[in-house]
Amino acid sequence: MKNISKSLTVDLTAKFAIPIAIGTQSTQSLISLRALRFVILLPIAIGIAVTFQSCAEKKTEETHEEEKSTTEVALTVSQYKTVGIETGIVEDRNLNKIIKANGYTTVPPQNSAEVSTLIGGTIKDIYVLEGTFVNKGKVLATIQNLEVIEMQEDYQSAIANVEYLQLEYNRQKTLSEENVNPRKTFQEVKAKLAAERARAQAAKNKLDALHVSTKGTTSVVPIVSPINGYVGKINIAKGAFANTGVSLFEVVDNSQMHLDLNVYEKDLGSISVGQVIDFVLTNQSNKSIKGKIFGINKSFSNESKTVAVHAKIDPIDAKDLIPGMYVSANINITNATVPALPKDAVVRNADKYFVFIQEENHAEEKHEHVAGEKEEAHEEEIHFKTIEVIPGTTDLGFTEVKFINEIPANAKIVTKGAFYLLSAMKGGGSHEH
Repeated sequence: MKNISKSLTVDLTAKFAIPIAIGTQSTQSLISLRALRFVILLPIAIGIAVTFQSCAEKKTEETHEEEKSTTEVALTVSQYKTVGIETGIVEDRNLNKIIKANGYTTVPPQNSAEVSTLIGGTIKDIYVLEGTFVNKGKVLATIQNLEVIEMQEDYQSAIANVEYLQLEYNRQKTLSEENVNPRKTFQEVKAKLAAERARAQAAKNKLDALHVSTKGTTSVVPIVSPINGYVGKINIAKGAFANTGVSLFEVVDNSQMHLDLNVYEKDLGSISVGQVIDFVLTNQSNKSIKGKIFGINKSFSNESKTVAVHAKIDPIDAKDLIPGMYVSANINITNATVPALPKDAVVRNADKYFVFIQEENHAEEKHEHVAGEKEEAHEEEIHFKTIEVIPGTTDLGFTEVKFINEIPANAKIVTKGAFYLLSAMKGGGSHEH
């Protein structure tokens, strides 16, 4: 700097001095101009170099901070408690490879009955309510029809004729054997006896089908349950006329409840009889119920190109179910012990999956304050860092995880509140100072 000052002094002195000769003046002016240019440009060059270095350092620092903000997030202790963050460790779990399927509960045809009447009539009495359990043969209602009296009379008349013709048959047979009467008379009596027996049997069959006694006379016909089960919908009212072939009651036996699951063609190769399934009722609680496949249809069920797979339910678990309930089922294909976390611990960001690990003994950042600004105590922070994972099978609320990089043993992994941390991280941090 001394040399520069000296040169500048000489240059300025030379510039304003009165030249003695023209040659000397030209030479001194040229030297002075070059010296002045050097003196002016040197500080500018130094300043530009310092500025470039400062910008480069700032850019590097900003890049580092930006990268850090996309992989880490911090919460204050009060935020930690408010959000309800919970942590856990990776566990070895027995998870199944599964095929998901939807379906509904149903019963075999022989366990469901639509009760109707074989003869029309007016509803006289109704003895049950919807939801009532009934045994096979239980009278559900009665109808009244005068034609039943005629059936009973036909039967009794036919029985009386059979008794008379039986005696006549025995007498004619004896006379025919002794050749007293013509053989033709015996044959006529024999034919009449057979006809009356047939008429009596037909009348009896009609009365038995209507569950009406062959003795006495009555116009009341009972409507009985053909199976054990619960009464479903009742489609009649007292005093109304019941037509033949129209369903009056529905009775369902739920003890043989099973599932009809719709399985797509691409999954059929992995399904076989005997596989265990876990299912939940779609519109009710998430209680898991087990079943076992006992049959697979050999044709497509409908235009959706699905095949019905039938699964049996344990009668103890089926007692509270009714036909037609929608279910979501997991068909268990294979079973393996794998590292797993609760499914809520794994979050997705873009096309990658992550978990959050709580960082221990994280150094608290220092906060700078403007001169004169009041110094405030900053609340302690808890820091979390994202770790990339590859998720696998999800079963019973747990997801198989494979870590891209090794993690510390017994690392505290966020099992509840991970989605909140992801949102805070995307927002550039949960709070500002």
